[in-house]
Amino acid sequence: MKDLIIASRNEGKISEIKEILQDSGINILSGRDFQEIKDIAETGDSYFENAFIKAKVFWEYTGITSLGDDSGLEVNILNGKPGIFSARYSGDGATDKSNREKLLNELKGVTYERRDAEFICVLVLYDGREPVVFEGRCKGKIATEERGNKGFGYDSIFIPDGFDLTFAEMETFQKQLISHRGKALDALVQHIKSKNL
Repeated sequence: MKDLIIASRNEGKISEIKEILQDSGINILSGRDFQEIKDIAETGDSYFENAFIKAKVFWEYTGITSLGDDSGLEVNILNGKPGIFSARYSGDGATDKSNREKLLNELKGVTYERRDAEFICVLVLYDGREPVVFEGRCKGKIATEERGNKGFGYDSIFIPDGFDLTFAEMETFQKQLISHRGKALDALVQHIKSKNL
């Protein structure tokens, strides 16, 4: 595998994936290199389905092995919300900021002890044959306010178990060791090495 397309235009996701794969010897492309591909509707009922939809569209258009990523934040007391709707939680025109604000508002008055949450990332590698799936999870709690300016998405309100820092307060390398996406990408790297791709 000489080339790999990250089937996303999300700059945060692209940079995280590129950084972890930088020593793989693979030429990394992304959705930003194929502006002619329209934004892909995430119509699946699961992280896997959404990731696969994205990877399949890019592979069908380019014939290049593609990596779809879908991830979400599941908050226990909200029955798993926002889940697969994490990126568009606050409705049409949702931004990272508006999504965080909605979540924090919904958790107003909830004690820290009851703010258990889990980040989930599912990666799908697709080359026209059977999709290969990698999953990573990271448990933690939702902070009572935003902290830190690194990262993206819900990073500034997620505190992983065993830490006092939010993802947005951590250095990138530190976050990647424990994050949901870091774990899924580590499994992908091991797969690439074991298969000599």
